[in-house]
Amino acid sequence: MLKVKHLYHSYQKNDQYAVKDISFEIEKGKIFGFLGPSGAGKSTTQNILIGLLPLQKGEATIAGINIQNPTEEFFNLIGVSFEQPNLYKKLTGYENLEFYRKLFRVPTADSRALLKQVGLEEAADKKAGSYSKGMQQRLVFARSMVNNPQMWFLDEPTSGLDPATASNIKDIIWRKKQSGTTIFLTTHNMHIADELCDEVAFIHDGKLCLIDSPRNLKLKYGEKLVRVEYRDQDNLKKENLSMVNEKDKQRLTKLISTGNIETLHSQEATLEEIFIRVTGRGLE
Repeated sequence: MLKVKHLYHSYQKNDQYAVKDISFEIEKGKIFGFLGPSGAGKSTTQNILIGLLPLQKGEATIAGINIQNPTEEFFNLIGVSFEQPNLYKKLTGYENLEFYRKLFRVPTADSRALLKQVGLEEAADKKAGSYSKGMQQRLVFARSMVNNPQMWFLDEPTSGLDPATASNIKDIIWRKKQSGTTIFLTTHNMHIADELCDEVAFIHDGKLCLIDSPRNLKLKYGEKLVRVEYRDQDNLKKENLSMVNEKDKQRLTKLISTGNIETLHSQEATLEEIFIRVTGRGLE
């Protein structure tokens, strides 16, 4: 669905590149996480792919369409949810979606149904300028679904949202994937990436460091340990036991047989821990 080869971009139009020699592919119906800290090149890459920045060097196609010469068909098939809300604040939420809906020449979703989907049905007829930041973010998210996009770009879709709302947004993303939508998810939130993504790419200082599935990365960089908490009379005790060491395996079997275990957790690495190990820095 999306193919990128040797992508470069310089804001100074010299050899100081914000993104350097980036190449990746996303299969149709997959969620691809583009992960990295602020300033790593995530938004630059996305803005090139959606046509907000010119393609200076390299190749990129979406559904076979060269993004260097985007057509009306190109804009009809993509949807974009920006991190920073960009709305017509003197229009109501409903009017914002209705205005946007008329820009497309493909079947579009019902505006009020979209507002209900993101929990804004009661605010549909209020001006967007009166919305809280979280409500505006949800309106931008709803707007990105108006044209039923085949290729959906999401930039920090759950940032700043309360847990219940964020959970609803993640459910919508998952259902879209199940219906065949291809999703490019830009984030520094490793938890949402781990939950949703089929494949993730780590970007650092404009370069791709690693691409793989979250599961493969955790297996490769994690330790084969289990952390056990158990009761020994009135005392709570903890042990880290290897799943490959024979002595530790026997010890684990013995603890399980006593029935005194309270918690048992595998000790795979988190995506954030892997990112720090690969790049040497965190995700601030």
